[in-house]
Amino acid sequence: MTTILSRRSLLGCGCRLGAGCFAATALPTLAFAAAPSTKKTTLTADQALEALKEGNRLYQTDSPVRAVQGRERRIEIALGQTPFVVLVSCSDSRVSPEILFGRGLGELFIVRNAGNCVDTAALGSIEYGVSQLGVPLVLVMGHSRCGAVEAAIDVVQNNTVFPGSIGRMIEPIVPAVLSQRDKPGDFTENCVRANVNRVVERLRSASEPSLLDPLKAGKLRIVGASYSLDSGTVDFFNGV
Repeated sequence: MTTILSRRSLLGCGCRLGAGCFAATALPTLAFAAAPSTKKTTLTADQALEALKEGNRLYQTDSPVRAVQGRERRIEIALGQTPFVVLVSCSDSRVSPEILFGRGLGELFIVRNAGNCVDTAALGSIEYGVSQLGVPLVLVMGHSRCGAVEAAIDVVQNNTVFPGSIGRMIEPIVPAVLSQRDKPGDFTENCVRANVNRVVERLRSASEPSLLDPLKAGKLRIVGASYSLDSGTVDFFNGV
């Protein structure tokens, strides 16, 4: 019995010693990893916009892109991110911003929802990207044949009622649809652009200092765009 107790005591001491050694070595690393990075992008709004345009040009022609990704990049940005654009886009599975613009880890701060609308959560995310991460460009991007826009059109034209939260989700798009009645051109595409324009103008007229101050100082641009599912082209407008 004495032998068994001695072994147990020895094992207990060994476990405590091992835990102590682990804590002594692990804690500094964990503390270091928790320290936030203060580094921000050095790109201006114009340079950020040109980087997106160039990436989309390469995407359209299936040209090789230098998207920063992989293990080394993951380790490089583990302590902090330096995105150069806040990208408000649709949740549509065919619209993947990193792919459309040939960008990699840590470059795009993306806010996605059906219909690329801006509610409280989206607005807070945009403000965070601009004020805390130092992003110089906000891009609001719709896309052709957007399901959320088509749903809003269905509400206006057919008084359709959608179940659950879908109806509330597309409510902000309805005014854009109403503004395009009797306008020439493709009605759905006109509504997609009108919806983008409404979001862009809302952000530009925001009273929050986190957006208003950098806009007035010329350190922030808010631009609209629309992506073509057929051609892969992103058409930039409103602020370009």
